Amino acid sequence: MKLNVLELYLDCLTEPNEKLVEFGIGGICNSCVDPANAAILTQCDGIPLVIQCLSSPVRNTVNYALGALYYLCNKSNREEILKPEVVDVIERYAAAQTVNVSFSNLAKAFLDKHVSKDK
Repeated sequence: MKLNVLELYLDCLTEPNEKLVEFGIGGICNSCVDPANAAILTQCDGIPLVIQCLSSPVRNTVNYALGALYYLCNKSNREEILKPEVVDVIERYAAAQTVNVSFSNLAKAFLDKHVSKDK
């Protein structure tokens, strides 16, 4: 029996209920550390849904999205994730240390790993 949990998490990201979105992106963040899960999420067109979570009003949702993108970004999907508008949002989070330290730290880690070497 296959449960398709990753697809369930992705489905949660399209719900109007912010708690379900938070649950879904939290599950994605925790599971995409495994490259096999990250590949499934990418194949199921999950990257745009994760990027969409960066603009959530729920802090945990934004934190989970930043963490997920950190692990999802690789050679095969860099162009999809590192679009100028996405990098701009992440750079703004990195600069917002006084507003939210965890956003800032996660965003800086993402930029250090995936963007800095491109400049």
